[in-house]
Amino acid sequence: MIGLYNKKHYTKFEATVTRNPSRRFRYTLDIEKEEEDEKLKRIIRSNSESIRASILNGQGQSGSKRGVSSGKGYGVGVEQLAQMIRDQNFSSLEEFGGVTGLADLLETNLEMGIRGDDGDIMCRQNEFGSNNYPQKKGKTFWMYLWEAWQDSTLIMLMVAAALSLGLGLKSQGSKGWYDGASIGIAVLLIILITAISDYRQSLRFQDMNEEKRNIKLEVIRGGRRVEVSIYDIVVGDVVPLKIGDQVPADGILIAGHSLAIDESSMTGESKTVQKDQTVPFLMSGCKVADGFGTMVVTGVGINTEWGLIMATISEDTGEETPLQVRLNGVASFMGFVGFAIALTVLVVLLARYFTGHTKNPEGNIEFVHGKTSTSQILDDLVNIVTAAVTILVIAVPEGLPLAVRRLSACETMGSATTICSDKTGTLTLNQMTVVEAHVGKNKMDTPEDSSQLHAVASSLLLEGITQNTIGSVFVPENDGEIEVSGSPTEKAILCWGTKLGMEFHAIRSNSRILHVSPFNSEKKRGGIALQLADAQVHLHWKGAAEVILASCSHYLDADGAFQSLEEEDKEYFGQLINDMAARSLRCVAFAYRSYENEMLPADEKQLKKWILPEDDLVLLAVVGIKDPCRPGVKEAVKICSDAGIKVRMVTGDNLHTAKAIALECGILGSDEEAMEPYVVEGRAFRALSETEREQVAKKIQVMGRSSPRDKLLLVQALRKGGDVVAVTGDGTNDAPALHEADIGLSMGIQGTEVAKESSDIIILDDNFASVVKVVRWGRSVFANVQKFIQFQLTINVAAILINVVAAFSTGSVPLNTVQLLWINLIQDTLAALALATEPPTDHPMHRPPVGRREPLVSNVMWINILVQSFYQVTVLLVLNFGGTSILHLTHESRDHATKVKNTVIFNSFVLCQVFNEFNSRKTDELNVFRGVMKNYLFLGVIGLTLIFQIIAIEFLGKFFSTVRLDWDLWLVSIGIGIVSLPLAVLGRLLPVPKRPFAKYFTKRLW
Repeated sequence: MIGLYNKKHYTKFEATVTRNPSRRFRYTLDIEKEEEDEKLKRIIRSNSESIRASILNGQGQSGSKRGVSSGKGYGVGVEQLAQMIRDQNFSSLEEFGGVTGLADLLETNLEMGIRGDDGDIMCRQNEFGSNNYPQKKGKTFWMYLWEAWQDSTLIMLMVAAALSLGLGLKSQGSKGWYDGASIGIAVLLIILITAISDYRQSLRFQDMNEEKRNIKLEVIRGGRRVEVSIYDIVVGDVVPLKIGDQVPADGILIAGHSLAIDESSMTGESKTVQKDQTVPFLMSGCKVADGFGTMVVTGVGINTEWGLIMATISEDTGEETPLQVRLNGVASFMGFVGFAIALTVLVVLLARYFTGHTKNPEGNIEFVHGKTSTSQILDDLVNIVTAAVTILVIAVPEGLPLAVRRLSACETMGSATTICSDKTGTLTLNQMTVVEAHVGKNKMDTPEDSSQLHAVASSLLLEGITQNTIGSVFVPENDGEIEVSGSPTEKAILCWGTKLGMEFHAIRSNSRILHVSPFNSEKKRGGIALQLADAQVHLHWKGAAEVILASCSHYLDADGAFQSLEEEDKEYFGQLINDMAARSLRCVAFAYRSYENEMLPADEKQLKKWILPEDDLVLLAVVGIKDPCRPGVKEAVKICSDAGIKVRMVTGDNLHTAKAIALECGILGSDEEAMEPYVVEGRAFRALSETEREQVAKKIQVMGRSSPRDKLLLVQALRKGGDVVAVTGDGTNDAPALHEADIGLSMGIQGTEVAKESSDIIILDDNFASVVKVVRWGRSVFANVQKFIQFQLTINVAAILINVVAAFSTGSVPLNTVQLLWINLIQDTLAALALATEPPTDHPMHRPPVGRREPLVSNVMWINILVQSFYQVTVLLVLNFGGTSILHLTHESRDHATKVKNTVIFNSFVLCQVFNEFNSRKTDELNVFRGVMKNYLFLGVIGLTLIFQIIAIEFLGKFFSTVRLDWDLWLVSIGIGIVSLPLAVLGRLLPVPKRPFAKYFTKRLW
């Protein structure tokens, strides 16, 4: 189990979901980057040998560790295999004796696989290499340090620090280094903390990306199917492939049916390629678009083109998210305002200085024409420029874009207004069991009692169960427990078959597969053509009960006789199916028909194009499969409802089954809602016009017997209607809907690799409750960013106004450069840690979703900002102009009184921010302390800020230009700061208009 890692922010969510790093952000298209990647792929393909050798030499590998066969035990080497796959050379395969001969050379049994013991695996890895590749090295810490150094304002401050240091040493000797060194140390500290934060985020991204790449898949070893990591695949492994899988390594097709491979990731061609015995070469990294089959692995790791490409191309696309774009816009605007203010302050200070209106702490005019030395003028100018640049630093909110990194998926989920959820495995446990069986019109008292089956029925039914499946049954030689593999539905049916006495391998060996029509979500059925030992041909179909029933003309009765399926019989079976579905059972039917040999396709080419007959079938059995609802799913649906999110079930199951599960889960509130227009079938929705679909979509709560196309149409209709749509999916055909949705969530257990690639977030436990946790986190992300913005804007407004007003009126600023840099560190880095990483609470789940264009700064926030800023500016300006008398410093020397006054101003300002940090935790709640004791990071940041502030005042006066304060002045500072708390309560009690303030000042463009 891992948390939800959002590519760059890497907040660990307490939910079993993960951000998909490979999906590009939907609003960007970097064509140049795509072209560069394709060009690099072409170079890799044409120089694969030299690149592979270079990588291996760089790793210091040699001999067998390089994947170069030593000739000990295997009759074929790595280079021969790699060359064959790379050139798609069928002649080379024939020289090896075809796939059978190649398997012999690799000591592999095409049915049983490799032995699979530790010695066998290690030997193959030593000879042919492992199925991994060297990761392209990420940025080092020093690179992040260099990037942090590139900030133009920080560079200006460093230049100012250097000048101040040089002039200070020249004019004051050994005591003149404090000002310049203080600025330099403060800037270096900001650079260091920024670099450390970014570097830690990059390390977390690597961990998350590793989890994403660690695909689990089945291989056949020792005759049994076992699940292994993709990294554990070895040359010689026999790997079953089905629709949606990623080809885990290079290999040769052993056998397949309707197998179509999407090779676009390797060739750039979007069309799928049909694979058969004439085109058997499979390349690592491609996707299975249709059908199923098995392959024998011939190349792994960097001995494949995919491995070389992945070792060379970085996966980090670096695109920005919508929230980041908005935050960058806010930061840019504030930076522009800050630049204008800093420039104005610079001009004013220079004008006052050169006109003789600026005095030093002793009360003497600083510049007197013809008397002030050049060195002193330069020193004063450096101080003036530094003060102006520092205003720019405090105005530019670097922390805004840093508060959220790569959170497109999570942030959008916080705005979701509807969730279109699958049923199976998401709302249910995906633990299926056959609990009811009807053979003909006879209901079996217990589904596992084979004595109730006629011999004809038993023979045909077990033949269909055994052959018409992509699952497998392994029977241990030591009479151990039978192992069944496949999809949950397949496993349930195969388990039922074994209880009926099915001998899986014996039945399979009695017939030959002629052709397969694979099951998919569109057809809702799958079929197979078999030729028995006596040359008879049987067609077996399995699928959705009502779909199979519609194709039947006969049924098999309890005595093993074929009976014509009359209209009343169809009504009987239709009602039977509906009754089982109404009890939350998934209904699956089995049917069969014989086929004349003379009607079979004449040759292999025609056989591949043969469309299996679907009519005139004989209904063998209808079974009901129970898949219980997940514990807690009803509560999760209610949480979504309370949060203003409508949950809709979109399933391929029977409409009656869907309604029963929806009622059980709380998606439908009552039987009255379990009818149109709240409950519809996919085909009915599909038949509507686009305008009608938009009108109906809002009302739909359950869609049964839906195809992937229906799900896509529903998503499109909802989005056009203004909804922010989240979609869950697990199949390959779900990819269009996952991609179309505002947020796509794929299933980590049952989801295919194609579905995962098309999604934004992968739900590792396939649990709907985890989807709700993502919503909670998404809303918390937006709320946390708002907290950070409120806190930062308050500091920006107050600090800038205090210094600007003081500069205009007196020609000096009460908050000097080092002090403002410390404040900048509080607001940009420490506040981002304390506020932007607040853990989620249930509070955001009790209000409507955040709209697509919801302003970042709400009306409540504006009131909080203005109240706190007005208070801080008023109090501190009063201290600036009348502090000497208010603080009873009139008996002190002017220089000392000014330093004490400015120290109190600085100390009070910082303490105001400390208390305002508590206010910012809850932008719209009165109790700002709720839950604070559980947030150790927040308490740690507050404690660190207070400790460092005490040290700065009491022990680092030389650097901060402060003096030690008596306890009474500390109490004054604390008192000024603590008033922020009741003021926040007062601000929250003020009436707030619903219309955003921004709309009063901007004209909306239509």
